[in-house]
Amino acid sequence: MAWNEPGGNPGGKRNPWGGGNKPEQGPPDLDEVFRNLRRRFGGLFGGGTGGRGIGGGSGPARGFSIGTIAIVVLAIWAFTGLYQVQEAERALILRFGKYVGTTEAGLRWHLPWPIESKQIVNTQSIESFSEQTRMLTADETLVDINLEVQFRRANELEYAFNVLEPEQTLREVSESAIREIVGRSRLNDVLESGRQQIVAQTKELIQRTLDAYKVGLEVTSVNLQDVRVPSEVATAQQDAIKAREDRDRFSLAAQAYANDLIPRARGEGVRYVQDAHAYRARVIADAEGETQRFLKLLEEYERAPAVTRERLYIETIESVLASAKKVVIGTDNAGNLLYLPIDKLLEQTRSTPRQSPAETSMTVEGSASSSGSTQSDRRTRGSR
Repeated sequence: MAWNEPGGNPGGKRNPWGGGNKPEQGPPDLDEVFRNLRRRFGGLFGGGTGGRGIGGGSGPARGFSIGTIAIVVLAIWAFTGLYQVQEAERALILRFGKYVGTTEAGLRWHLPWPIESKQIVNTQSIESFSEQTRMLTADETLVDINLEVQFRRANELEYAFNVLEPEQTLREVSESAIREIVGRSRLNDVLESGRQQIVAQTKELIQRTLDAYKVGLEVTSVNLQDVRVPSEVATAQQDAIKAREDRDRFSLAAQAYANDLIPRARGEGVRYVQDAHAYRARVIADAEGETQRFLKLLEEYERAPAVTRERLYIETIESVLASAKKVVIGTDNAGNLLYLPIDKLLEQTRSTPRQSPAETSMTVEGSASSSGSTQSDRRTRGSR
C-alpha cells in the first residue's frame, strides 16, 4: 500500500521514507534553552530557574540577553586596545589627545578609543627622496641639480608633535639649503672640484635648520646625483666660460706685471731720493768750498789787487784753452799766411783707408786751396 493511500499508516504522519510510527519531532524549545543558560549563569545575573519564556517576555530572560550583548561588545571594544610594536618602532600613547607615554617593542595594550589612541613611529628605517631643481651659481651660471637626501626619524616626540608635515618641511629646507650653497660656489666647483665640500656644507645646513625647527629628523647623507648645464643655454654658457677665463687670464697677467713693475718703481724711487740727497750734499759741499776759496781770494785781492786780477785772468784762460785746439800765429811778419791743418789730415788718415799718393796729393792740394781761399777772404774782410 502506498504511503499516501487511504488506510495506510492510520493514526500517524505519513512520509515517503517510512518511519511513520515515530513520534513527531518539533523545533527546539527556546524557553528551555534560555532556562538552561540561566541556570548556568544564574550566579552572574542573579536570576532563578523559574519564569516564563521569551515568548512571554519575562524580565530575567530579557536582562540576560542584553547583558550578553553588552559583554560581547565590551570584549570587542577592549580587544581593539591591543597593538604590536616592532623592534625599530616606538608607540606614542595619547589620552584624550594628550601625550602620556611611550612604549617599546612588543605586544601592548592601551585603553581603547576614544579614551586612548596610539601613534607608531619608526625610528630606525632610512628613507630618502630626490629633488630636481635649477639654480644659479656664484658666477651667474644656470645648472640643473638632482639632489638626493636620506634621513631617519631620530626623535619620535618632535617628529609627531612639533611640525605638521615633517617630510614636506625637510624637502623645502633641503631645496633652500642647496640653493644657498650653490649660489656661493662657482660652476667649476659645482661640476668637479668642489662637489664634496658642497655636499658637506649642504648636509650641515639642512641639519642645523631642522634642529632649529625641532622637526625630529636626522639627515644621514646628501648626494648630488646629477649636475649639468641646461641644454638650452649650453652654447652660450661655453662662450661665457671662455670669456670669463680670458678675463681671469688677462687679470692675472696684469697683476703679474704690476707685481713686477711696482717693486722696481719703488726701488728706483728710493734710488732717486738717495741720489738727490747725495747731490744736495755734494752741491752744498762745493758751494761751501767755493765760498771758502772766494773768501781767501778776497783776502789776497785786498792785499794785492793788480796781481790777483792778473792771476785770475791767467787761470781762467788756462782753464778755457786747456781742452781747445789752438793755432798760435805770430803777427810780427805781415803778409799771406798759408794754413795747413795737420790735425785734420791726421784724423782723416786714421779714419779712412790708405790712399794712393796721387789721391793724397789731390787731397792736400784741395786742403791748401781751401786754406788759401780762407786766408784771401780774411784779407779781403780786413781791407774793408
